[in-house]
Order: sequence, then structure tokens, then C-alpha cells
Amino acid sequence: MNHTPHIRTVLSCTLLAVSLGAGATACGDSDGDPLASKPFDAAEQVSFNTPSGDVKVDPDKPLEVTADGDDGRITDVTVIDEAGHYLAGELNADGTRWRSTSPLSAGAKYTVKVSTEDADGAPGVHTLTFETAPASSLLTVKFGPKAGTYGVGQPITAELSAPVRSKEARAVVERALKVESSPAVEGAWYWVDDKSLHFRPKEYWPSGAAVNATSNLQGVKVSDKLYGGSSKGLKITIGDRIEAITDAGSHQMTVIRNGEVINTIPVTTGKPGFSTRNGIKVVLGKEYFVRMRGTSIGIAEGSADSYDLPVYYATRVTWSGEYVHAAPWSVGSQGYANVSHGCTGMSTGNAAWFYETVREGDIVKVVNSAGDEMDPFGNGFGDWNLDWDKWRKGSALVADTRDGSSPSDAARLRPQV
Repeated sequence: MNHTPHIRTVLSCTLLAVSLGAGATACGDSDGDPLASKPFDAAEQVSFNTPSGDVKVDPDKPLEVTADGDDGRITDVTVIDEAGHYLAGELNADGTRWRSTSPLSAGAKYTVKVSTEDADGAPGVHTLTFETAPASSLLTVKFGPKAGTYGVGQPITAELSAPVRSKEARAVVERALKVESSPAVEGAWYWVDDKSLHFRPKEYWPSGAAVNATSNLQGVKVSDKLYGGSSKGLKITIGDRIEAITDAGSHQMTVIRNGEVINTIPVTTGKPGFSTRNGIKVVLGKEYFVRMRGTSIGIAEGSADSYDLPVYYATRVTWSGEYVHAAPWSVGSQGYANVSHGCTGMSTGNAAWFYETVREGDIVKVVNSAGDEMDPFGNGFGDWNLDWDKWRKGSALVADTRDGSSPSDAARLRPQV
């Protein structure tokens, strides 16, 4: 009799444990709460429009995932490549079809995760991997200039391996071309023609800036059958802000470094009929010695304007042959008259100083000349002669771009003095 209460207590606890266990089992059953169930493999519930086996997917075709509405529906689709880029897509209202809305990349590997639910609301999941075929035609980018240190006027150039004409395709290219600067600047690309772009800031580059240009075009669909290929990036640094202002009216060049005048030089510029171009030019290169001949710019040999001269300390500012250089034969006119055939001449000592002081990308600006305005493109870097509003209109991301033929190679002529 003394053990009876103890036996009843054990039995009571046992019954309570059984009761709790039964309740837990019911909660784990799909009939009780489907969302608490472990997702089933939905391989039999969904299908893809990708080929079977090791056949690579055509990147020109959209990816589609479908489900039989009688067996359930698709609730979510995530598609991501090895670089971490997501593929955009849309799921229809009844959850029976998902379709990509952005193009697949060529030569890429994707992972697709499809979430579903069956007719009873139980969750399912299925994962698929596939690779896209490489592109038959690749668009690559060659950035310029070469790595190094440049002046504040140096634009970044991008030469494309194939023409890109439509605004839509140009926008794809432009979004993939990145120019980063430290310190940061506001800047934009300008389509010079269908195979070349220039990038410049709104104002000159800050002195000491580090500039990095890269292309994210690899695998990206640009237009029908044309995909982006791998391209080498570019890093340059920006030196002191050096501006040489040549006043053709007063026959003086003022050289400014970081806002401070460091030299004033007497010069001669182009005489009537050969007037030096007005406007902003950028130093293209330096040549210690150049043989300059009048025949290279169309002057007949033996005529009154004919010349054939050895020239030293020549700093080039246009492809057609305009230089800042030593002109010892015109020292008597320097500071007083314009007697050259378009170049800016100065004494040998001053030319040597200028040659050693400036670098590629530095600014050479001519004012008060009777000559034409410097062309923005095709004869050097006249990019800064377009104001910012006009420059931005050359971007495919801002407004319609002109189709523009390539700059004439005729501009790349011989030197003039």
C-alpha cells in the first residue's frame, strides 16, 4: 500500500510525456504546418530550357524556368554567376514561369536556385548549374595613355576593337567603362566616333590625383552576337598643374605652375596665312630634334615660304605639326612680331627650359591669334575647348550621340615652324 502512490506518479508522468511527444509529431507533419517541413527536392516539379549534359547554353537566348501548375508553383528564382552578378528576371502571376530579363554573359558559369511549393503548400527547392558558350565576336578596350605621370589636361582614351553604333549598345559599353579618381572628380565619357571615347573631368584633374580606368565588359552582351572581352586596365597619376598661356597679340607666353607664374617668355607665333590656332591644347609629346620641312604642310619647295630646318627642344601640341620649339633664326622678332608658319617659337635657352618643365598632358593655351579655333578632336587633344554641357551631350547615357566618322588621319601630318 505504501508503494501505490509512487507507481501512480510514474504512470502519470509517463502519460504526460507520451502526450507531449504526440503533439510534437503532429507539428512536424506537413498536414500540420507545411512551412516547418524540410524542403523537398523539386527536380521533378520544375524544368529549364537549358540543354542536357555538357552542352553550353546560348547566351543570346533568355533563361526560362517552368513549373506544372497542377503540382505546385515557383515562389522564387535566384541566378548568380561566379563573379557574384545576379541575373534579373520576372516571375508570372501564377508562378508557372520565370524568365530572365537581362542578357546572359558569354563564357560564364551560373548557379540557379529555384524555390517552389506543392499543392499542399509544402516548400521545395532545386539547384542547377550551367555554363554559357563563349562569344564568337569579342569587344575589347585599349585604354590610353600609357601608365605614368601626366599633366592636368590629359584625357583618358578608350579605343574599341569593333565599332559600336547604336545608342543602346553604346550605353552598355559606357556603363562598363569605369574611371575612378582619388580625390574624386565629376567626369564623363564622350563618343568621338564609333570606335573611340574620351573621358575628362568637368574641370582639369586635381594635382596629385591617382586615376584608375577599368573595363567590366567581359562576358557582357553589347549587341547581337557581340560580347565584351577581357581588357587591361590603366593607372596614371597627375602631376603639377602647369599652364602655358601664349598671347599672340602681345607675343608673350606666361607659364603658371599650381597658380603661380614661374616664367614669362617672349615668343613669335604664326604670321598671316599661317596663324596659330586659338584655344586649349594638350602636350602630346617631346622631341629633342625634329627636321621641319615646308613641303610637309603643302608649301612648295623653292617658294618664298619654303623651309628645311633642324629644330631642337620641340614640344608637340597637335598631330598636324604645331610645336613649341627653339627658333634661333627669329629671336629678333620674338616678343615683337609673328613670323612663324604656325608654331610658337622662342630662343634656344627658353625652349630648353620649357622642354624640361612641361610633360604630356600639360596645358598650352593660345589667345588673341587670327587663326582658327583648335578642333576638339582629330588633331590632338582639344577636348577642353568644349564646355561641360556640350561635353556631356557626347555621352550615350545623357543624350543622343552623333554617329561621327573617325577623325581624319590627314590631320596627322608633318611639322610646321
